[in-house]
Amino acid sequence: MPASARLFDSRSPSRSAIGEDESVPKPVTQRADQSGGVPSEPTQNDRLINQLRKRKHDAVHRGGEPEHMQRRKGKLTARERIRRLLDADSFTELDTFVVHRSDQFDMAERRVAGDGVVTGFGEIGGRRVFVFSHDASFMGGSLGEAFAEKVVKVMELAERTGCPLIGINDSAGARIQEGVVSLAGYADIFFRNVRCSGVVPQLSIIAGPCTGGAVYSPAITDFTFMVKGVGYMFITGPEVVRVTTGEQVDFEQLGGADIHSVRSGVAHFEAADEDEAFRQVRELLSFLPQNSNQTPPRVQTEDPVGRADLELQEIIPANEREPYEMREVIRRVVDDGHFLEIQPLFAPNLLIGLARLDGVSVGVVANQPKHLAGALDIDASVKGARFVRFCDAFNIPLITLVDVPGFLPGTDQEYRGIIRHGAKLLYAFAEATVPKLTVITRKAYGGAYDVMCSKHLGADYNVAWPTAEIAVMGAEGAARFLGPRGAGEPKASLISAYREQFANPYHAAERGYIDDIIEPRQTRPLLIRALHMAETKRVERPTRRHGNIPL
Repeated sequence: MPASARLFDSRSPSRSAIGEDESVPKPVTQRADQSGGVPSEPTQNDRLINQLRKRKHDAVHRGGEPEHMQRRKGKLTARERIRRLLDADSFTELDTFVVHRSDQFDMAERRVAGDGVVTGFGEIGGRRVFVFSHDASFMGGSLGEAFAEKVVKVMELAERTGCPLIGINDSAGARIQEGVVSLAGYADIFFRNVRCSGVVPQLSIIAGPCTGGAVYSPAITDFTFMVKGVGYMFITGPEVVRVTTGEQVDFEQLGGADIHSVRSGVAHFEAADEDEAFRQVRELLSFLPQNSNQTPPRVQTEDPVGRADLELQEIIPANEREPYEMREVIRRVVDDGHFLEIQPLFAPNLLIGLARLDGVSVGVVANQPKHLAGALDIDASVKGARFVRFCDAFNIPLITLVDVPGFLPGTDQEYRGIIRHGAKLLYAFAEATVPKLTVITRKAYGGAYDVMCSKHLGADYNVAWPTAEIAVMGAEGAARFLGPRGAGEPKASLISAYREQFANPYHAAERGYIDDIIEPRQTRPLLIRALHMAETKRVERPTRRHGNIPL
């Protein structure tokens, strides 16, 4: 190493990464004479380089009480988060020395290098990603003009280079001291979120408070990860709610991870701590392509392509009203039984997630008979539609497993707009141009049969198990309409006749509405064949600006 490089080696391990103080090494005031003589004074260039190293060290290792307070709250610092998320030694920081330009409300005395956000690029699993991490140790991670400019820069780089974008959110919202400039900064970020949407994957980690305008950027991104106990999202905080409505509510009840994972559907993944959230992000990215012009990486698997699973032959109960676990069907079909479920706690009557077939990433959409008998309601429709559109945007084929008795009936659903929301799922499947493969395991009734990626919505390969029932409605319900008016309970003979004629897959097969009726044990090998068949699928869409999905 040259003598000048030894003046201040910023590559030395940083103890501050684990919460210890790191003293600044003193600069060397002399340099060795190349001829081996008496050491000479440092040159002007040495002094400038030394100054750079010291200033960069001071910017990166600020430490002090603000960072200690962050740790006392059970949270990592902004740079610790990046280091734990990315591959070791892969992070390149940008805009380290940026500071805000405001001089209002004593802000001129409160300038810190970085201005409350760390930005740059690195690698996850050897693939490049761009990242920004809010630094809540400076002004609560509030967003000002310079802060926003840093975030916008990495967003634009992610779009131009075709790489995923990850935001680690821990922000009190807009910086009040900078007024409308902060609001403009948020709008600049939102605009880039929309530009990147469907171009590169966008992921948001909520590792602290995320309030006011700060919540809308994560809402636009593709997936949101929330850390329990420290991550919160809400438009207005508990105190504002109390003053305006009189409602007493705390942070967790208003916008904690459980609320958004179970009730609102805002969160896609819930983590016990930050390290678990980072593991979830890394796993999700392993299924995704870098951008919309690429296909997801193919992964080698030891799971045989032709593996037949005899357990699937008996997985459907003899009693048509008895539920079964659709997750078990999925695990028995996909590679190595690995299914990364998304939003498992929200609208559990519909399962969505990512898996692989013969090493190829696939998106899975499946009715869950164990919840609401697998019926589609408002939340399930919205959940499924958003996921289908994500998969279509990023070249991920869709596998749909159907056991649906229809749409959930009732005034609550009708008043809240099940017609409009249910149409979202229909629209998403019809719009999707990726390979679409559908397996009907049991019930496929009424309009829900159409919506769940039927052949009529452009699916490429539709099959049914012999246990499938494809009909307008169940046999008992149909018999009530078909029998004499006022006759009371329908006759068993009429129910039996309807079931024999319509409540089976053969009538649909005769019409060509399904491509085949298969033994359940052959589901995996046949889906893999169909997936390879559809790899070269090409769809020409009509020329238009965009469709008008019923939002």
